[in-house]
Amino acid sequence: MSQFRAKKLDIGCYINIRNIRDHTKRKVFAENEPERQALRYLIRNTTLPQRVRAQAQIQLAQMHCYTRYTQVKNRCIMGGKGRGIFSDFRLGRYQFRLNALAGNLPGVKKASW
Repeated sequence: MSQFRAKKLDIGCYINIRNIRDHTKRKVFAENEPERQALRYLIRNTTLPQRVRAQAQIQLAQMHCYTRYTQVKNRCIMGGKGRGIFSDFRLGRYQFRLNALAGNLPGVKKASW
């Protein structure tokens, strides 16, 4: 993991080590996604020779696990929780409630009818 992490992190308010790790995973995934798509295209192309397809499959399997999208997890940017996340705001349920009641989230207000 440290092989991908920059010396100076550009993560703003991220405070938790889990958030730093998730941020690193997102950056590595974004950098390597075009290469992964190209390899997947080669693997699925049945008009190519079997040897080329097998080499592409080996290259794809040898890529680091952080280059996969399944490694990315939605986490609360304030608390680092991994469950109960509102993906539009990237906040956990409790942090969402606190920020909404404080008026920090534009367009969000408490329902009353």
